Amino acid sequence: MKKSLFAVSLLLALTACKNNTNVESEDTVVETENGAININTDSINEDEEALHVDATANDGLYASFGDEIDASQALSNKEMFEKYKSLKPGDTVNVKFRAHINDVCQKKGCWMSLGLEEENESFVKFKDYAFFVPLNAAGQDAVVSGKAFVSEISVEQLKHYAKDGGKSEAEIAKITEPEVKYGFMADGVLITK
Repeated sequence: MKKSLFAVSLLLALTACKNNTNVESEDTVVETENGAININTDSINEDEEALHVDATANDGLYASFGDEIDASQALSNKEMFEKYKSLKPGDTVNVKFRAHINDVCQKKGCWMSLGLEEENESFVKFKDYAFFVPLNAAGQDAVVSGKAFVSEISVEQLKHYAKDGGKSEAEIAKITEPEVKYGFMADGVLITK
């Protein structure tokens, strides 16, 4: 939250400078829900163009995990579902898409499930197990970048994922057949704040 407020304050200060508007030197005070933040605008030495690119990449709307990515040119969940339908088990495609987070591993955030069209889901893991997402991210929107693929998941693995997802023993016992899954190995993730 503080980073977002800092970025907004910085953009306001730079816009004021660009428009030859007076900006108070010393500290600029920004009021937030959690109190005031003092920002020393005299110590800002970022170049305006780099700041503009960073600010527009995700507009401060996302928390970033893994490799740095931006939300631009991401496929919709509907477009991604069409792409998945054209894949066979063993095929992979590099892609970036946005979707709603349906579920997250409740042990450590090591996987998440993203909604596709027609109640289908993409099961997302994180490259090299190098990062995790917040346990409370379900219900938010995400942009993921990486490799999409189709695979068959064994009954044993499906039960393991269901247990990690906090499913009841009765729900886990109903898993009796392997499933064809739409998978994704993400190297970068953005989640709405």
